[in-house]
Amino acid sequence: MTEFTRVRPFTGAIDRVRQGKTADWLVAAVAVSLPWSTSATAILIVLWLLAVIPSLDLTSVRREVMSPAGGLPVLLWVLAALAMLWADVDWNERIQGLRGFHKLLVIPLLLAQFHRSQRANLAILGFFGAAVILLGLSWLTYYTGLWGREKAEVGVPVKDYMAQSGIFAICAFGLLAQAIQWGRSRQMHLALAAALLAAGFIANIVFVANARTTLVVIAVLLLLLGFREFGWKGVLSVAVGGSVLASLMWVSSPLLRLRVNLIVEEVQDYRMGKTWSSVGLRYEFWKNSTEFIAAAPLVGHGTGTIKALFHRHPAGPTGTEPMRGNPHNQILAVAIQLGFIGTILLIAMWAVHFALFRDGTLTALFGMIIVVSNIVSSLFNSHLFDFTQGWLYVFGVGILEGTLLGRKPQTSALAPPGKGRSLTEETVHSSIS
Repeated sequence: MTEFTRVRPFTGAIDRVRQGKTADWLVAAVAVSLPWSTSATAILIVLWLLAVIPSLDLTSVRREVMSPAGGLPVLLWVLAALAMLWADVDWNERIQGLRGFHKLLVIPLLLAQFHRSQRANLAILGFFGAAVILLGLSWLTYYTGLWGREKAEVGVPVKDYMAQSGIFAICAFGLLAQAIQWGRSRQMHLALAAALLAAGFIANIVFVANARTTLVVIAVLLLLLGFREFGWKGVLSVAVGGSVLASLMWVSSPLLRLRVNLIVEEVQDYRMGKTWSSVGLRYEFWKNSTEFIAAAPLVGHGTGTIKALFHRHPAGPTGTEPMRGNPHNQILAVAIQLGFIGTILLIAMWAVHFALFRDGTLTALFGMIIVVSNIVSSLFNSHLFDFTQGWLYVFGVGILEGTLLGRKPQTSALAPPGKGRSLTEETVHSSIS
């Protein structure tokens, strides 16, 4: 009996290690699928949950839930679940409204998993590799017209132009950060290769699949990268260099001129009373949203009420009915349903996740790029509730923050710029260990 009790915990520990390895590989598979397929990503997330939950002990999960990084997403979900009780819609609408918050519960699990795991690079490199392949296919379809999609979607072989351009922007700035580190370590050939590939991603956004939200994200990330790596001189240099580069792109890209000029035209149309445009509808959605929030400022109207509220108070022509479940602003989407309390939790979650990525490591910079891009894009869209952007935020934050929290300073695989290893060197080190 004594021997059995000794063997059983030992066997259980081995099983948890095996399940943990499986979960690491499934996270990498999710990262690879995310730029490509919604269905495959959803299936892989379910498989990952089945693998990771048995591999985690209750103590590690509790630790992450009690931390600000893992606890605030859970609190936001709990508030959304409670807000179903005072929503003035049927229970099907309430349950549908809660679905947008479900992914937040995954963050503590990812933090616990990568607090102990050293395989974050599988997911990072898998995501990047999938994006590079998508970049090549995008250029191919743009020039050949293949893939059988509508003319407006040429150059966007899968998903949509907003998701594709957002992913490409994240990859471009991750490459620029890596290029800066390689340049400081005088690995100039690698730095040049990374910079050229980053230029390929940016060029695709400008010439092939241009989302105006992504252009704003790029501008903010440029200033952030310049300040983080070079201080205020870097901000000034980026502002000057970015202005010159933007001018060149403006002259050479008809798509860029078209997208920007449309903003001016749509603003003018809205002032003339024409709301049937992207800018006009957003104005209407935001105006109506502020009225809804003012009517229930503290705890909101309840989870799942957005569609019903817009149905009672339509914004724009009747043809906008399918868009009424989305006020096109993440803060407004939360405030309408959860009020001031929910808004504070959302902003606090973003702030905590941003703060945890302040150190000088490359991993931290990758995480900051993901957090900032989500915050900026969420000013114009409800991207935490959207599938691709929402899961990209959740997995990016969970993997990278978990890695940083579990890494001891003396054994850090990614030291501050100019003093540490590059992503490639860290990958080799992880493979050996």
